[in-house]
Amino acid sequence: MGIATVALHSEIDREAKYVKLADESVCIGPAPAHLSYLNIPAVIAAAEVTNANAIHPGYGFLAENADFAEQVEKSNFIFIGPSPQAIRRMGDKIEAIKRMCNGGLHRVPGSDGALCDDIEKTKEQARRIGYPVLIKAAAGGGGKGLRLAEDESQLDNAIRISKIESNLNFGNTTLYMEKFLHNPRHIEMQVLADKYGNAIHLGDRDCSIQRRRQKLIEEAPSLGISDEQRQILGQQCTKACQNLGYFGAGTFEFLYDGKEFHFIEMNTRVQVEHPVTEAITGIDIVKEQIHIAAGEALSKRQDDIEFRGHAIECRINAEHPETFKPSPGAVGRYHPPGGPGVRVDTHLYSGYEIPLHYDSLIAKLITHGSDRKEALARMQGALEEMIIDGIETTIPIHQRILAKKKFLRGAVDINYLERILAR
Repeated sequence: MGIATVALHSEIDREAKYVKLADESVCIGPAPAHLSYLNIPAVIAAAEVTNANAIHPGYGFLAENADFAEQVEKSNFIFIGPSPQAIRRMGDKIEAIKRMCNGGLHRVPGSDGALCDDIEKTKEQARRIGYPVLIKAAAGGGGKGLRLAEDESQLDNAIRISKIESNLNFGNTTLYMEKFLHNPRHIEMQVLADKYGNAIHLGDRDCSIQRRRQKLIEEAPSLGISDEQRQILGQQCTKACQNLGYFGAGTFEFLYDGKEFHFIEMNTRVQVEHPVTEAITGIDIVKEQIHIAAGEALSKRQDDIEFRGHAIECRINAEHPETFKPSPGAVGRYHPPGGPGVRVDTHLYSGYEIPLHYDSLIAKLITHGSDRKEALARMQGALEEMIIDGIETTIPIHQRILAKKKFLRGAVDINYLERILAR
C-alpha cells in the first residue's frame, strides 16, 4: 500500500525478521510482556516519537483491549480496529451473548447473566441447564478461565479455579455458565463493516481441530453446511454489525450441533486464521482494515464476493508433537515450502532464537486448491517439504491428523483431536 511501517518490539525480539523488514523499529521494553507489549504508555510514546498516524494492534496482547483503543484515540492516533465501545461490549461475553440473542442469534443454553456468590443458587441453575456444564470467564478467551463440571460434586471446584484463572489472566472474576455440548463443531463467520453502516461477510471457517480450546487447523469453507445456511448465518452476522454500529474486521464464533448455530463470542480483531478466508475470496483483510480505519467506505458489496475453491491452515507451534511441551531455542536449517497455492506466514529464519516468553506459534502454513482434495494434497506436500531444525515443532501431529480417514471425510468436532491424543 506504500505505507511506511514502524515495528514495535521487546528487547528479546530485536532480531526478529519483522523488525528487520520494517522501515523503522522501536524497542518498547524488556522481554516480559507486561513491561513491553502490554505497556500502553510505551506503545503510545513510540507512535509519538516516530510521527505515526495509526496503530494496528495485530491479533494478540492489546488487540481486544478497549482501554488501549481509547488511549490511542485520545492521543490523536487512528486505531486500526473497531471503536473502544464495541470492543468493550463484545469483550464482556455475557453482554455480547445478550446483545446477539436480542438480535436474533441463538446461544448455548446457560445462566441468565453472571453467576452470583450463592453456590446453592448456582447449583440450582446448573440442574436447570443440565449437566455437564462449563464455567466460563466473562472476560475470557483462549481457553483461560474455562472449567468443566460433569456433575454437582465438581461444580464448586470448577468455579473456584475459573475465578482464579480469570483474575490472573484478565483481572476480572465474573463468571457465567453454559451447557456443555458434547461433540459440536466450531464454526465462525468473517465480517467487514465500514463507518457508514455497510457490512458484508466473507464466508465461514471450520476451526474444530483444537487442543485445550486452542485451534490447530482451520479451513474454509466449512464442510456439511449448505449454501442456504451460510447465506442466512452471514446475513444475521452482518445485520448484527449494523445494529451494533460496528466497523472494522470481526469474527462471530459459533458451536454447531448439526441443527443449530449457537453464538459463543465475537472477536473484535483480525483472526490468526484469516488467511484461509483471504485465499478463497481474494480479499486482503488487513488491507481492508486499514481502508476502513482511514474512513473509506467498503469497496465491495455482498454480491461482489466470490468464493473460490478450498483453503486449509496449519498452525506450526514450537512444541513437542506428543507432549506439547514448549520448545524455545535456536533454529538450525529452515526451509519453507513453496509452489502454487502455498503460503507461509512466519518470522523465522536460520539462526533465529525463539524466545520462551511468548506464545509458541512460529508459522502459519496455508494451502489453497480448486477443491478440498487439492488443498489437502498441497498441505500434505507442504508439511513434508517444510524443514525447521534445532527445535521441536507440531508438524508431525499435523501430518497424523491429515492422514486420518475421519478428518479426510470432514467428520470432526471440537473434541476430535483430544480423543486421538488420549489414544
